[in-house]
Amino acid sequence: MTMAIAAVATTGYAQGRQDSTARRAAMPGGFPGMANQQRAQPAQPRPYNSVITDKAVTRKGLFKTHKVDDKYYFEIADSVLNRDILVVSRVARAGAEMRAADVYAGDQIGSTVVRFEKGPSNRIFLRKISYRTYSPDSTKSMYEAVQRSNIQAIAAAFNIAAYSPDKKGSVIDVTDYINSDNDVFFFSSPQAKQRARLGTILPDRSYIENIRSFPTNVEISTVKTYGLLAAASPFGGAGRTPMPTAGGAAAANGSETVELNTSLLILPKVPMKARFFDPRVGYFTTGFTDFDANPQGIKEIQLIARWRLEVKPEDMAKYKRGELVEPKKQIVYYIDPATPKKWQPYLIAGVNDWQKAFEKAGFKNAIVAKIAPTAKQDSTWSLDDASHSVIVYKPSETENASGPHVSDPRSGEILETHINWYHNVMKLVHDWYMIQTAAVDPRARKMTFDDKLMGDLIRFVSSHEVGHTLGLRHNYGSSSSVPVEKLRDKAFVEANGHTPSIMDYARFNYVAQPEDNIGPKGLYPRIGDYDKWAIEWGYKVLDAKNAEAEVPVLNKMTIESAKNRRLWFGTETNPDDPHSQNEDLGDNAMKASDYGIMNLKRILAKLPEWTKEPNEDYDNLQNMYGQLVTQFNRYMGHVAKNVGGIYENPKTVEQVGPVYTYTPAATQKEAMNFLDRQLFTTPTWLLNEPILNNIGQTDVQVVYRSQDAVLNRLMTPHTLNKLIAFEAADGKQAYTITDFMSDMQNIVFREVKSKQPVDVYRRNLQKLYVDKLIDIVNPPQQPAATIIIGGRGGQGMGTRELEQTDVVSVAKAQLRAIDTMIKSALPSESDSMTSYHLQDLSDRIQKALNPKA
Repeated sequence: MTMAIAAVATTGYAQGRQDSTARRAAMPGGFPGMANQQRAQPAQPRPYNSVITDKAVTRKGLFKTHKVDDKYYFEIADSVLNRDILVVSRVARAGAEMRAADVYAGDQIGSTVVRFEKGPSNRIFLRKISYRTYSPDSTKSMYEAVQRSNIQAIAAAFNIAAYSPDKKGSVIDVTDYINSDNDVFFFSSPQAKQRARLGTILPDRSYIENIRSFPTNVEISTVKTYGLLAAASPFGGAGRTPMPTAGGAAAANGSETVELNTSLLILPKVPMKARFFDPRVGYFTTGFTDFDANPQGIKEIQLIARWRLEVKPEDMAKYKRGELVEPKKQIVYYIDPATPKKWQPYLIAGVNDWQKAFEKAGFKNAIVAKIAPTAKQDSTWSLDDASHSVIVYKPSETENASGPHVSDPRSGEILETHINWYHNVMKLVHDWYMIQTAAVDPRARKMTFDDKLMGDLIRFVSSHEVGHTLGLRHNYGSSSSVPVEKLRDKAFVEANGHTPSIMDYARFNYVAQPEDNIGPKGLYPRIGDYDKWAIEWGYKVLDAKNAEAEVPVLNKMTIESAKNRRLWFGTETNPDDPHSQNEDLGDNAMKASDYGIMNLKRILAKLPEWTKEPNEDYDNLQNMYGQLVTQFNRYMGHVAKNVGGIYENPKTVEQVGPVYTYTPAATQKEAMNFLDRQLFTTPTWLLNEPILNNIGQTDVQVVYRSQDAVLNRLMTPHTLNKLIAFEAADGKQAYTITDFMSDMQNIVFREVKSKQPVDVYRRNLQKLYVDKLIDIVNPPQQPAATIIIGGRGGQGMGTRELEQTDVVSVAKAQLRAIDTMIKSALPSESDSMTSYHLQDLSDRIQKALNPKA
């Protein structure tokens, strides 16, 4: 099936090159930007042997590649012309300057689809191909119209230097193009270069290192030197980008040399059968605008990203009977041999753990991990080769790991992945595990974990990142399917885990209490029920002709799965749904957070002992105390999201019930009571003076920052407008904006109402609250905020629009009520600081309500 494809804007060939005008004009394709000027005339092809001489070093593969002296040639067979080729560019080696800019070996810097095609006058054109908008079926009416209206941009043109001896191929000189700083083979955008602080290429210090050809791909290794851009300003603003000097360097900022790897990977002639995205199952997608799907308009189509997992023809009968079969081609991940040997088995296990999930889709041994060969073992094998999927070990201070993938834009087929495994991810998982489980797991009570424990944590992170490279997005809602008390049930949690999805950000079971005696199986994440269901949904081979025919079958499967809440997907992008949160556990954030705080109190008391190491200062204590406060703040955030919460349950029309429902008033009230108990009533337990005295932090700062963060969420027009929408929809049954303001006033001004002195923590809280109200009445100058009413749409709301809502009216009423309360309390107030504070608040309120006065 042929396709008509719409073009996107692309840049010209060899932009940024600093050679002389004469040299550039003689390059294949001429001088970029000379659209209306005379170009160099195309050279006539020469005899093959006069171009590819007996000095040539030739390699056979996707194209024949030839090196003749300092020239490099592609010999492109006619059978490869007009084929889609995926170009993936990565940093192969980088120096300290690049690492300082958070760019490491293995990082992807570009990805695009190209085609080589024969043009007039003995030329080969290189086109950049976009699949963003097209008519996919040449038999449909819109195909010709789309084809006429869109043309793919020509990124480069090459003179045919010679035709192959059998006249079925063309030889082109690619030396200058590969030596240039083009956006096809190297950095795909100026932003990608700027992130690495790289400026203009320096041609005299750049060269082609190697070009290797394999059956389905060509690998190009280049060494490129760039002038460095100015670093960020120490005062917080971006540094000014310096003007290039005559030699091309960024002025007074030195240079940086990097080794880049570019993979040209031919895409399948016949794309994999696509599968349409369903928002009830969390997959990454690739998409396009289809002009044929809607007879009276257009339709945005999304295809899920997944590997091509197919049944061998001889096994299809077994597969249909429900027997497990091995796929035509395994999904293979290679472990970077530079990875420390003691961690390699755990990374391998993290990959192989997914085999059980693929069994739900009918495949055995579908996925496997292997140690990649070293250069001594196989000089032709490369980590950068886009035909291999690799877990790349990076000697980085970054506390992270990531799982990107490259997919075929026509079908969503995942072609390869390079998982980034940063060395310092071990610090990240150490700190998480210590703060979340040290109250119940003695192994977590030290700064250096035993290898077995650290290996288990590496295995969990490995499984999570591999899940992303199988196409799975984060499932932030999975943990909300587990009742909080079940997280303390030893038999349940050790059998089922504390969340049904390793793709959740559920980390570790912080709800478990010491008396529950829960072992590691009940503390670690694992591949769970949702993950197995998602793999079954995405990878099960269905007896359907095409993606359209699969839709009713998949919809029926998904509706059936909705009966089991453990198979629910909660998106990572919903700002309003309390069920979809990262770092949380259980179906009730208030109960789970109470248990979490009980454990934090136990850990805090022992933190000086557990962080102590001989001959060291208090850096460990400072770091882990900061981690503990961060965990406390996470609990506050989980609870605060319930106020103004809107549950989202995507459905098709065959399913009953609404997609959006408001968080019950009782739950919102429970959240407010929690915040009163655990945050707004000063959490003095956090203010461990011996710890604070050793790390140089004040107790006032700790409390202020935590309370400010929660008020910033509660007191936004976004949250308050939702409360108005609740009242409009549910009337007296709703938790209204006036209920909220009344509760806040009673919580924050408790001492004033009872005519008691106000201590410094509560004075800060009262100032924060009043200032949030004033910001609503007199918004600071800033870009218009996005207000989402009821979770059903969004609109920009600037100051004028905000003034038309009830939010401002209620905020003004609150300020007046607070001012009246203050004036009533002041005459009998005997505490000087309380009196000064209340007078200050009254002045602020008066100024806000009467700015002209």
